[in-house]
Amino acid sequence: MTKILVSVVLLLLCIFSGRASAGDIHISAAASTKDALRQILDGFKKVRPGSTILTNFASAGALAKQIVQGAPTDIFISANPKWLDLVIKEGKGDVSTKQVLAYNTLVLVGKKEVNISSLEQLPELKRIAIGSPASVPAGQYAEQAMQAVGVYDGLVKDKKLVMAQDVRQALLYADRGEVDGAFVYKTDALLAEHAVVLLTVPEGLYDRVSYPMVMTGSGAAKDDVKALYSYLGGPEAKAILQKFGFETTK
Repeated sequence: MTKILVSVVLLLLCIFSGRASAGDIHISAAASTKDALRQILDGFKKVRPGSTILTNFASAGALAKQIVQGAPTDIFISANPKWLDLVIKEGKGDVSTKQVLAYNTLVLVGKKEVNISSLEQLPELKRIAIGSPASVPAGQYAEQAMQAVGVYDGLVKDKKLVMAQDVRQALLYADRGEVDGAFVYKTDALLAEHAVVLLTVPEGLYDRVSYPMVMTGSGAAKDDVKALYSYLGGPEAKAILQKFGFETTK
């Protein structure tokens, strides 16, 4: 009897949770978009009241792997094309909806007393935080730049690189003074409480930082998702992105 009651309760929970979430909009977005995107979503809810939006912020690599494994997602915003293309390749993204949301710039932040004017001077620092290049786009861009000036292998050999799970964690290390410097995006640097921008990484040293986005197959079938996707490319969203330091298309 007890087993029957438990089974009934579980069945009812599944039914009602399914009903409650049927109209939810699921967004998986790169960690560096968190503050701007939350403000954009607040604006969308005003023009489309009643929308329930569930957000998942993490490194683009981690999100892509979750989506491929079946995590509920209607819109995916990556911090580089690589992970978004993986989602499309695996049949989870609708390639016809792919577009670029915004662009960003890579900077080095850290303690204000650190005196550095070029990446060639990085070996003079003791600890440098970067997002893990295995899954964090900001870390991949940072690795590109350090490889370009010939300091990356030496920093790895001397164990001076501190790997962060996403770009926001790298910023946190710098803000707490736990590292001398950290590679983050310009938009993240604007949110720092203590760390300052030590230098802007020359753009020719790494691929342009773009934020491509795509609707999943399930997302493209929902009217609310399509409305939000259109809103993300509209003037209100672009104004907010620019306020947070992103570059946008006209």
